[in-house]
Amino acid sequence: MSHSELATQAERFVKQELSTHDGSHDWWHVDRVRKLALELAREEGLSDDQKRTVEIAALLHDVRDWKYSGSETAGKDAVQEFLDAQGVEADLAQQILQIIAGVGFKDELARAPRQVSPELAVVQDADRLDAIGAIGIARCFTFGGRFNRMLHDPAVPPRVGLTKQQYTNRTVEQTTINHFYEKLLTLKGKMKTASGRRRAEQRHAFMEAFLKQFDAEWVAEL
Repeated sequence: MSHSELATQAERFVKQELSTHDGSHDWWHVDRVRKLALELAREEGLSDDQKRTVEIAALLHDVRDWKYSGSETAGKDAVQEFLDAQGVEADLAQQILQIIAGVGFKDELARAPRQVSPELAVVQDADRLDAIGAIGIARCFTFGGRFNRMLHDPAVPPRVGLTKQQYTNRTVEQTTINHFYEKLLTLKGKMKTASGRRRAEQRHAFMEAFLKQFDAEWVAEL
């Protein structure tokens, strides 16, 4: 199977998988991450073979994500089954799975900083770039609405130094505004590529300006 055929099949698979998701993690999010990851790959000088791997991993990175499936293994199993059905060779399939496994924020909380492959670096940076800036703000509030999170409560402070267990604990009531301080504002400093860091600067500044305005309006309403 050619790369273009595999990419087309991956698009169809992902559109079906994410068809019931809200707008924070829908097909358009995946498409933006795919395009951003390929842009970063070009700027970082990745080879054509690496770019092909990046594209497939970016397309499949949110399949049955734990936030929606409730399972840490459902995504890996579904992607493995898809790749096997497409006849993807074992080495490439394993590389794609390793990239997907390393993209998430929660798993980085559970381990010390480490070197990652160029392919993982650009996919992860692309995913994080889509989580910040104007689109990141829109996605954050969409996700908060989907899971009935409170918008803001000044009496509930953001958690500092989150562990993976704390981040994934859904029994703790948190607010959408706190998510900016607990995760989104930390992403600029976690970018793995120079091209990702350059893009993150403006998006990060936009979020800071938004939060400053939000706080001003919130206080004015009290």
